[in-house]
Amino acid sequence: MKKLVRPKEGRKIAGVALGLANYFNVDVTLVRILWIILLLPGGLPGLIPYLICWIMIPAEA
Repeated sequence: MKKLVRPKEGRKIAGVALGLANYFNVDVTLVRILWIILLLPGGLPGLIPYLICWIMIPAEA
């Protein structure tokens, strides 16, 4: 069974994009590009969900 976690190795900022990419089995670059696109219209559409994910997704032990 898959578990959504923020990995300790390979992260750039908080590991949210890498954790989501690993969970959904997609390339991490695509997830990072999606976050950047969400940040373009003023920041809030991408920043708020990112911060929520950072808080809610547990770090890898």
